[in-house]
Amino acid sequence: MSITPKELALKISENKRLVSGHRTCTGCPIGIICRTVMSACDKELVVVGATSCAEVTTTIYPQTSWNIPWMHSAFANSSSTISGVERAYKALKKKGKTKKDIKFLSINGDGGLFDIGIASFSGALERGHDVVYLCYTNEGYQNTNNQRSSATPKGANTTTTPVGKYSEGKEEFRKDLAKIAIAHNIPYVATADPCDQIDLYNKAKKAFETKGPAVIIAFAPCPTNMKAPSNRTIVIGKLAVDTCFWPLYEYENGKYKINYKPEKKLPIVEFLKEQTKFAHLLDNKKLIKEIQDDIDKEWNELVKKENTK
Repeated sequence: MSITPKELALKISENKRLVSGHRTCTGCPIGIICRTVMSACDKELVVVGATSCAEVTTTIYPQTSWNIPWMHSAFANSSSTISGVERAYKALKKKGKTKKDIKFLSINGDGGLFDIGIASFSGALERGHDVVYLCYTNEGYQNTNNQRSSATPKGANTTTTPVGKYSEGKEEFRKDLAKIAIAHNIPYVATADPCDQIDLYNKAKKAFETKGPAVIIAFAPCPTNMKAPSNRTIVIGKLAVDTCFWPLYEYENGKYKINYKPEKKLPIVEFLKEQTKFAHLLDNKKLIKEIQDDIDKEWNELVKKENTK
């Protein structure tokens, strides 16, 4: 049975793994995403955090907002680090040196999982470590002032793909990390969005209960990156799913399930016009059509996969 909003609010408020006092930007969804995911784990939890917005805003020396065992790792090797910790725990348990039931969580931004850390991530998935890998994607390198990443969508205005006389923003479509994770034949992969915390919680619960690697990729609407008002974070997150820019689905033991199908699929321009970083696209009908066609193609392919038994 799915958790109720009231039950989820109580669980999150009682969860003291990530406490107040961190320094995320106003309107940042990272706290929502991390606390919701961790509230779904009813065992002891060890976290490895790659260099990212989450890391730099929660661990500014000599203070920390982490109230559980937490280890910092570089961009490139968070998956290797959590792999080593998980294997060390298994060795201790095999030798009878601990009886604790511990779960392991790796938290990364898109820089640490889509890009710099993808090699160690792929290796960890292939080896089958019993770890939950959480990636919140704010679509760029945000703690170093918004450089493009492979998660940055086509047409976005960033500091390394600036809009100008000869440029309309990032030229490439974003990388699909969920497809890459699924290609490793692991038991569980899911996408999520902070606009639906119950869906995020339910997926995190499944991930922690999964034997072997589990991956959750959460869209993290970043006010700094979007150049949008901080009170529009959840609204923009909802537009991402209603336009199918960020479809909510899960891949479990070889089967696809779409968790949310908009009654009326909104055109992508409704999502783009909320964000100043896309302002230059609004009069570019050709480029908007390219983006819309890509979204429609990916959505139709996903629906076909769900209907394939």
